[in-house]
Amino acid sequence: MEQIFFKLKKAQIVKSVRGPGGGFSFDRPLDSLTVGEILSAAGEDLSLRLCDRSAANCERMSECRSHKVFASVSDKINNYLNSVTLKQVLECGEFQPDLR
Repeated sequence: MEQIFFKLKKAQIVKSVRGPGGGFSFDRPLDSLTVGEILSAAGEDLSLRLCDRSAANCERMSECRSHKVFASVSDKINNYLNSVTLKQVLECGEFQPDLR
């Protein structure tokens, strides 16, 4: 937990208060923080990969249909998470996915 909060603090998502009664709080309004931003700051990669090869190590990447499908799905997931604010999540999910 300490490592995650350190990463969030470094990304200016949370701030800390020392001493008795101290702790962490959000550093910005909740309607300006997205789920994607928080996950990215915490070091979470939500990219989907069908195989274990990187683009640099695969001579067939340009013609790989599976890679194109999973790259497209990853883009849609990340775009969606970057469109959902923490305020929306806390308001019982009053949001609609935009999967364009």
